[in-house]
Amino acid sequence: MEYADFPERIDHTVLGPETTPADVRRVLDEAAEYGTNACIPSCYVPEAAEYASDVRLVTVAGFPHGQEPTGIKVETAVDAVRAGADEVDVVANVGRLRAGEDDAVREELAEIVAAVAAPVKVIVEAPLLDDAELRRIAELAVEADADYLKTATGFAEPADPAISGGATVHDVELLAEYRPVKASGGIGSYERARELLDAGAERIGASSGAKIAAEYLDERA
Repeated sequence: MEYADFPERIDHTVLGPETTPADVRRVLDEAAEYGTNACIPSCYVPEAAEYASDVRLVTVAGFPHGQEPTGIKVETAVDAVRAGADEVDVVANVGRLRAGEDDAVREELAEIVAAVAAPVKVIVEAPLLDDAELRRIAELAVEADADYLKTATGFAEPADPAISGGATVHDVELLAEYRPVKASGGIGSYERARELLDAGAERIGASSGAKIAAEYLDERA
């Protein structure tokens, strides 16, 4: 399938623990150059919105483990949107899901969604979940009225070393049954990004977003 809007489907990402303002400006410059979005830490949203007003800004809440109190996640999302974020990716509390506390997971996500006038993507940490758990969290996100499902933070390490921590075609296909999907984790090339789009992903999150967009443009040249 051809994706004429391919760069707009990429969230060029910088979310590491050592991310500096200079790192954020670099990603914003690259996003502006290639026509991608930028996904950055919430603490940098105000200056990023001022620095690159034409770049669609995505930020995160509850990142990377999802275990902050609900009020903190809500406040993070609200403050970020007020400061200029266009979208919020929030990490679901996988521990509560594993404990069978589905109501708590749903209610937290619903509170965040209701608090902001911006699309909310729920990060489900698919590499840590089996298919039954993945379907449960997807259903809870739908009930909370979330806009997207996102495969992973890229920071969680599965207990089984044989399992990849990155986005997979299987996970994308499963999640796409419930909501539009942002595939994230281990996506380093246009070929891999396109494979996941073909599997049903609507968006790609990658720290290699500029490289992926450049490869796309080179192929079209």
